Amino acid sequence: MSRFSSALCCLGLAAASLSAQSTRSAPRAFTPADWYRLTTLSTPSLSPDGKLIAFTVTTVREAENKRHAEVWVVAADGGEPTRFTSPGTESSRPRFSPDGKYLFFTSNRPGGKPGPWALRMDQPSGEAFQIEHYPVGSMPRDRRFAVFTDTVTPPVDSAAAPKSDKADPWEKTPLARPPFGAITRPLDPKRFDGRQFVDLPIKSNDAGYLPNRAERRVWHPTQIFAQAFDSTVRHQVTSTAYSHDEVAVSPDGKWIAFAADPELRPDSVVVAERDSLARLPYNAARDERERNESDLFIIPGEGGTPRRLTRAMGDEFNFDWSPDGRTIGFQARPGRAKSVRLYTVDVASGAIDNLLGDWRYEPDGWGWLENGDIFMSAQIGGRSAFHRVSPRAKTISEVIGGRRRIAGLSYDARHARVAYVATGLTTPTELYVADADGKNERKLTSFNDRLNAEIAWADAERFTFRSVGGLEIESWLMKPYGYVPGRKYPLVLYVHGGPHSAYGENWFDEFQNLAAAGMWVLFTNPRGSTGYGADFTFSTRGRWGAEDYQDLMKAVDIVARRPDVDSTRMGVTGGSYGGFMTDWITTRTHRFKAAESDRMVGDWVAWYGSSDAQGLTEFEFYGKPWDNHAMYDSLAPITHVGNVTTPTLIVHSEDDFRAPMVSAEEWFIALRKRGIPAEFVRYPRSTHELSRSGEPWLLVDRLGRLRQWFTHWLIEGAGPGVAAGTAVR
Repeated sequence: MSRFSSALCCLGLAAASLSAQSTRSAPRAFTPADWYRLTTLSTPSLSPDGKLIAFTVTTVREAENKRHAEVWVVAADGGEPTRFTSPGTESSRPRFSPDGKYLFFTSNRPGGKPGPWALRMDQPSGEAFQIEHYPVGSMPRDRRFAVFTDTVTPPVDSAAAPKSDKADPWEKTPLARPPFGAITRPLDPKRFDGRQFVDLPIKSNDAGYLPNRAERRVWHPTQIFAQAFDSTVRHQVTSTAYSHDEVAVSPDGKWIAFAADPELRPDSVVVAERDSLARLPYNAARDERERNESDLFIIPGEGGTPRRLTRAMGDEFNFDWSPDGRTIGFQARPGRAKSVRLYTVDVASGAIDNLLGDWRYEPDGWGWLENGDIFMSAQIGGRSAFHRVSPRAKTISEVIGGRRRIAGLSYDARHARVAYVATGLTTPTELYVADADGKNERKLTSFNDRLNAEIAWADAERFTFRSVGGLEIESWLMKPYGYVPGRKYPLVLYVHGGPHSAYGENWFDEFQNLAAAGMWVLFTNPRGSTGYGADFTFSTRGRWGAEDYQDLMKAVDIVARRPDVDSTRMGVTGGSYGGFMTDWITTRTHRFKAAESDRMVGDWVAWYGSSDAQGLTEFEFYGKPWDNHAMYDSLAPITHVGNVTTPTLIVHSEDDFRAPMVSAEEWFIALRKRGIPAEFVRYPRSTHELSRSGEPWLLVDRLGRLRQWFTHWLIEGAGPGVAAGTAVR
């Protein structure tokens, strides 16, 4: 019996036992502690023969305050899934080798080198191991070799390197080393353990403080390589001063397509030009002009002079050859504020065809089917779906959809089957498989079934309405736990971040958290949200807090008229842009009895000087603060804080470099100085991602505080305590 078969047999008995133990009591309300029991599925990978699906299973080890990821495998025809990686290590992102013999995955196993680990799928047993230089990349139809990009780092001449017996004084504090071009330096390196910078950027919300630019920006352009599957030798196809951003080999293996700077300029020249333009004051004629950021080129498989295929504005990316090798499909955004389109280019003539025309939505990902049609995933407002596109007929047909969010599209080698992860408003993530035409969909996993049977997840009613300028706004109203017709319940308005993101048809812990406490939860996608086309997404540019605010208030007006909504007990909350909008709302209206502002931005000038994402407002607010100070100032909630009377809970993370702490501190001081009830919670060791991927204990603590805050102000009523205290002088 193979390792897979025996594991399925044993796990089947265990699953049956667990099923028998499932609770038969009436479903209860969700509590923040239930979050620890949630299982999240992601990154499915369908084997080339379409028989197996590997995927990542993430659980929470509450006692250890950590998440734990493993790789599991299930038969595409059904059966019990089985764990394929050790529970003692972290493993994720599985993917099958082209011949199906190996299952690669990412892991932090001790003793390993940077790079993927592998399991043999054609052997009954065996430990994970690493394969050096396994060819992974774009392959021709016969799959005899792979083409990929990589950098070439010049070898270090150890003989020429200066010899020194002295220890490196900066070994333990590398950012304390005086950077290239610095004028000052420590008097005694042993007594300075700070950081020194001379250039930008200096930090990232994900990576923390960054090495100095002169040290990290060494020009090693990405080159094209090819490698046969029966060899470990990599053949370098190109050697240029410019980078090849992506690469795809033709079905017959004779041609290689790549994306690069339109004029094939050296990387250093491209970056120098971009840096120079970034220093200039905002100029509408220059900065609003469409630019050609990259083009597609092809070269012979053995290398040679590039031939340009496209000359179009924007950037070409995510491209691949058609099965007959006559065309190349690609995605491109013609302009920064324009919708991504799906195109094909004729390899012989260079003729470009827009396959989507004026279709409102934007493709997330795509791929060729054997008959020349295309499969494409897209966000359709608050839901997502898979589509079939006919390049010949210019038709777009939805094949897999419904009121849910779908992710992780993975096809087999024949493109006959597709695997994916799906979630709905009342269903956490599970794994599914279907035929490529959307038929014969099958749910393959039940990791959350026991939790689903125990808890009464709140569902939501979807509705739309026409707002300012006739724009249709999509919204949802989630019902409170224990709802009884004829009674009135308080309501909390949620505002998403971004602003260019979206709420939708997926399970979300924050909504379930407040609905379980007996509150309506209203969430909506005002203009500025994604999923409705670029015109909708970028309609708020330079107008944050204007029509988007009106969209939100119109949604509140609609639900407030319901006889089961208590319009005298309403709250508002949101994070990031949602935190900005929460503050903005409380400066504009007193209709909300309580607010919670999360990773907020209240002062745009202070934000610009402390964030890692200045490019956001440089684009959205038409320049830097000194170019357009009036807009930065007028759109800052702190400018209007004197109007606020709403009790506010402020939640922020100490290591949030996207929306740094300064705005939260300013807001708290302003509210308390004015005698407004406020609490300020600061989470250690946490970034902008606390509510999504932060430490479990802190994430759950935050859920509890949101619930306590709104329960106090909207259900129990304000009582004595610090929150309701007098002004601080």
